[in-house]
Amino acid sequence: MPAQKARISLTSTESTKLEEVCTQIKMIAEKTGVALRGPVPMPTKRLRVPCRKSPDGEGTETIDHWEMRIHKRLIDLDASDRALRQLMRIQVPDGVHIEIVLKS
Repeated sequence: MPAQKARISLTSTESTKLEEVCTQIKMIAEKTGVALRGPVPMPTKRLRVPCRKSPDGEGTETIDHWEMRIHKRLIDLDASDRALRQLMRIQVPDGVHIEIVLKS
């Protein structure tokens, strides 16, 4: 029977917080001796919102562009009980979303 794998997907608007969580997961994998693949950077999603600068309809149409970037990382690792327990104890900063899916 092949070992179970855990796929961890991380998303955040702040890349520094995202990298901190990735390094914590790497440290857990090194301590427990679990095989790790990643973090694989996925394409950054850019959400753009154009807004008019003037509040009324008068004058020239000058437009501001607001942008929010969503960074994503994928990490695959072997799912041992010890490693998964330590993963659940990670202090996740606000704005970082973690999704863990177990595959057989």
